[in-house]
Amino acid sequence: MKILKSGPGWRLGWNPEAKIYTGLVGTDDWSVELTDTELDDFCRLLLSLASTLGDMAGELMDEEKIACEAESPSLWMEVEGYPDAFSLRFILQGDANATADAVRRCEGSWSPAAVPGLVAAAKTLKVF
Repeated sequence: MKILKSGPGWRLGWNPEAKIYTGLVGTDDWSVELTDTELDDFCRLLLSLASTLGDMAGELMDEEKIACEAESPSLWMEVEGYPDAFSLRFILQGDANATADAVRRCEGSWSPAAVPGLVAAAKTLKVF
């Protein structure tokens, strides 16, 4: 079973039958495959950061921007902007399947217009 969710400026996928790289994140212009642990971390950190910004909305003045970051052993993520319109950036810090000579690293970002769809998809990607 393969699941690929996409919208303007974002893609999020899961293939539980894949041997190593079960996940996919990206935009219209790029994508990267993730291990199951990396995909779980990506979704968990994204939802946590989105929730944090929502919780802080009442504490900020209307014109005040905020940046928050979170990380796991495999990913670093940052959201920046307003509680209802923020960009997302991530850095994949390595791969448990890699050797010392071949470590997979990458980074990517999404615009504030793409993030709400990505957040919604992360909530339901592995729910069926």
